Amino acid sequence: MSKIGERELGRLLEEAEIVTAEKYEELLAKQKESQKDIEQILSEEGLITPDELGLLTSMQQEVSFVGLGEYKIEPRVLKLIPVEKARELHVMPIGIFNDVLVVAVADPTDDRLIDDLKAKVGMPIDPVQADPAEIEEFISLNYKTGGDIEKEVSHIAMTLTSEAKKQRMGGGEDLAADSPIARTVDMLVVQAANDKASDIHIEPQEDRLRIRYRIDGILHEVMSLPLDVHPPLVSRMKIMAGMNIADRRRPQDGQFSIEADGKQVDVRAATTDTVHGEKMVLRLLDKSVALLSLTELGFLPHDLQRFEKLLHAPHGMILLSGPTGSGKTTTLYSALGQLNRDERNIMTIEDPVEYHFNDISQIQTNVQAGMTFAGGLKALMRLDPDVILVGEIRDDETAGIAIQAALTGHLVLSSIHANDAVGVVYRLMDLKVEPFLIASSLLGVVAQRMVRRVCTHCKKAMPAPPAEREIYEKELKEKRKEFFYGKGCSICANTGYRGRTGVHELLTVTEEMRRLILSNANSTEIKAQAVKDGMVPMWRNAMLKVKQGTTTPYEALRNVASISDI
Repeated sequence: MSKIGERELGRLLEEAEIVTAEKYEELLAKQKESQKDIEQILSEEGLITPDELGLLTSMQQEVSFVGLGEYKIEPRVLKLIPVEKARELHVMPIGIFNDVLVVAVADPTDDRLIDDLKAKVGMPIDPVQADPAEIEEFISLNYKTGGDIEKEVSHIAMTLTSEAKKQRMGGGEDLAADSPIARTVDMLVVQAANDKASDIHIEPQEDRLRIRYRIDGILHEVMSLPLDVHPPLVSRMKIMAGMNIADRRRPQDGQFSIEADGKQVDVRAATTDTVHGEKMVLRLLDKSVALLSLTELGFLPHDLQRFEKLLHAPHGMILLSGPTGSGKTTTLYSALGQLNRDERNIMTIEDPVEYHFNDISQIQTNVQAGMTFAGGLKALMRLDPDVILVGEIRDDETAGIAIQAALTGHLVLSSIHANDAVGVVYRLMDLKVEPFLIASSLLGVVAQRMVRRVCTHCKKAMPAPPAEREIYEKELKEKRKEFFYGKGCSICANTGYRGRTGVHELLTVTEEMRRLILSNANSTEIKAQAVKDGMVPMWRNAMLKVKQGTTTPYEALRNVASISDI
């Protein structure tokens, strides 16, 4: 251990009555067997959190332990320790007080580290202890590439000025891998990955080039660049994505990969022509992000138990519904992660393959080669699968083949576009699937949306606006004057939100539900039966998450509410 010896830590934990000496010996044995840090073992056992452990050891070492979320870092402070040095040493400068630089470190007793920092910045250092994971997160959040991009853009501007004549003739862009424009593209993607953005929007306006990141489902403008930068920037990304740079009128799409701070990020690119020039949107798929378990997706305990029961079925079809960006693929992948066993042959047909599994055969659609969802599904049926994942049911043919697969001994998982769980039944009918086939094959439907989580670093109970109190009271029949909101901090970029969670409704096909489907019952009757069978409607699910303090009424209104709900 770097901060404190294992035996000394055991003594501290015993004095704090957190563990007994015998229990600590068991934990040490487990730690040696698993090759994990003792801090990680303690956290996994639920005995002490990293923050609590840091506070305990900092008290013993008589140094301050800080939570970094409360600090707003000034640019002049960040300039004292470059991002490369901060990452190398795992340190985060916080502020300057009385001509002393306060720096967050994992181990304040490391004299060699402190001396190195003093020599680097040329001023006294006051080390304070912080959670190592929070230090890394804070480095990514606070060291922005905006200034570096501006330097590269100035180089581009000089090149454009010196080669203006060539530019007017349609050439002259320096698109080499080590050019300023290439470095600008790399910085845009790296910063977006660090900010946990899902998309980058590159939008030419009348007098500027607007760059926006979509973070937690919301678009944020991050910088504004000169319009002259637009043609070479888009051309560089089109080359990387395998597009035709000469064709600027027709929509195109492609993909490329880039390394962002040691992580591999796959990028899907799409362009279209606008009145001010080509707009490009980049979708980021971070391959280093761990696959979420079902318990981390936001299911209520009651719904989680019912969904896991569906996954234990030997055959039938389970469908996920919701709009684009509602987390359907994440839920499907989490379900596959639970189903992945040596005794099962699991195969998928996807567009695109967003996450690679070990021991699962995954197929990427290729329309030009004739590999559509329907064609791929036909091929999978001849390869002795137990579980089949179809990325999306888009047409009559795919729907029909998926139904047949479910009826012939396979467990089929897929997504489909519908507004709610009940709507999936009627969407299948629109795709010419007979009611008796739906009743025979469909096991259940999960409809879902995503809402932003209240930032846990600045979360506080605050008075709620009357409109938010009203919708909450209408649904849950209880009065509240306050809800949990985020005040805004550096961790959440002053938005009050950090991360997202799912809001679900789960319809299971019971015997009574089958009878209603066979009799062509209307949606009101089917929804009433679904609720009777245990379905918690999506709007109520959202209000229960408001009650827990997970999200806010505003977020529920923005993402979940229908006219009937309000």
